Amino acid sequence: MTETHWELYSHPADMGIRGFGATREEAFAQAALALTAVITDPAKVQPKTAVAIACREEDDELLLFCWLSALLYEMDTRGMLFSRFEIRAVAGGIEAQAWGEPVEVARHEPAVEVKAATYADLKVRKQSDGTWVAQCIVDV
Repeated sequence: MTETHWELYSHPADMGIRGFGATREEAFAQAALALTAVITDPAKVQPKTAVAIACREEDDELLLFCWLSALLYEMDTRGMLFSRFEIRAVAGGIEAQAWGEPVEVARHEPAVEVKAATYADLKVRKQSDGTWVAQCIVDV
């Protein structure tokens, strides 16, 4: 089985994010780390403060879209970046904790602002090796 990890992939106008994990929830957490990596090096973000996030969608792809959109909302309204995620499946969706800290421009050196998750290349699936992948294009 492939280890849990994330990656970025190129797209003509925006940026693709992809998370891999042994479970759907791990793949979602890795996709969230990839989202942070579009903005800054996740290793620079200290997991000091927890924020609770709940998303309700029956469809896995819409649930990923909801999760990433909720993270972007929290980043924007709280002025935070996140580097640690715990996600738990619940009936009809997920409940999560995201840990991070307020943005410090000098230390975090944000490269771009992610404006939104999109439906472009939106996929959540279990692969033939049993690992899960969660991906989409984000608007930068």
